[in-house]
Amino acid sequence: MAGRVPSVCPASHRGSLPHSAPGPETGPAPLRLQDLAAVRYEDGQHQGLPVVLGTGGFGRVELVRGRGQLFALKRIRKEHVVRRRQQEHVCTEKRVLERSRCPFIVGLFGTFRDSQDVYMLLEFCPGGELWAKLREVRCFEEEVAVFCSACVVEALDYLHGNGIVYRDLKPENLMLDKQGYIKLVDFGFAKELERGEKTYSFCGTPEYLAPEILRHEGHDFAVDFWMMGILIFEMLVGRPPFHSAEPQKIYSKILDGVFSFPAYVSEAACSLVSKLCRLRPGQRLGNTSTGIRGIRKHRWFGSVKWKRLALRQVDAPTLALMKQGPPYANFKHVSEDWPPGEEEFSGWDQDF
Repeated sequence: MAGRVPSVCPASHRGSLPHSAPGPETGPAPLRLQDLAAVRYEDGQHQGLPVVLGTGGFGRVELVRGRGQLFALKRIRKEHVVRRRQQEHVCTEKRVLERSRCPFIVGLFGTFRDSQDVYMLLEFCPGGELWAKLREVRCFEEEVAVFCSACVVEALDYLHGNGIVYRDLKPENLMLDKQGYIKLVDFGFAKELERGEKTYSFCGTPEYLAPEILRHEGHDFAVDFWMMGILIFEMLVGRPPFHSAEPQKIYSKILDGVFSFPAYVSEAACSLVSKLCRLRPGQRLGNTSTGIRGIRKHRWFGSVKWKRLALRQVDAPTLALMKQGPPYANFKHVSEDWPPGEEEFSGWDQDF
């Protein structure tokens, strides 16, 4: 699959940083930045170099060890955040992750700052990005897509119940934990909303943008259900339904709302995606009177035991996609170049 146009937000283009995570406290004394040591490659041409799990517009995610446990340390350049006016996005991510206690959302263990960077210490998800697995196999078997989508339903139910709209659903922002379960990561575009309130930011990933975002008419929780429809299509087909090398062409296709399914996609999957990707938010499954229950009850999810899934008692079919080996086996090598950053003392990061 070709790479996609990166996520966009009002003042910048923004790439994804993978994360990882379980949540609550790890012991009597919180971990400190100086307690963390870089994990290094054990063999091959990169032997001895620190493991970088991913890079993005503002920084990178490094594999670290502290008190015998592995973590993903997200390091964000403060000067880049200020230059692109993304302070509120970074602070929202920290706030949302601190509040979240959900097995389908990456956990946050602590935050730190120094003169150049802010840091988020996240649960390490050794299965890597769902995006990478999708590229390896081109498209998922229906059983895998159902399982991944069901995990996303659980995460969205939790977020929406806590007044948070996610706004950047895509395979790059879904990580696989050691049991093969999906965890949502990267909450830079999340928004805290009251019921009935709308927000007007233009942000997200072009292929996944809901029509109401493109029309600048205000959007709410319904955008996450649109994006879920796009995600299911991409998992089953290997590409999103609206795609082009040029964002403007993607936007035109989204506003037209016309797309077709390959013949091998099941009738149940076509039905669900069509109901999630309705142009009018009020008619979208998940955003009607039945709420997210309407999604759970759709026949495409007929095999899902929702209570067992919530308790993580279901055998994950995604395990078959995961490579065995060192902890970084499911991550491609990323360049370790990390030039010194400029110091930044404006104080926007005082809560880190």
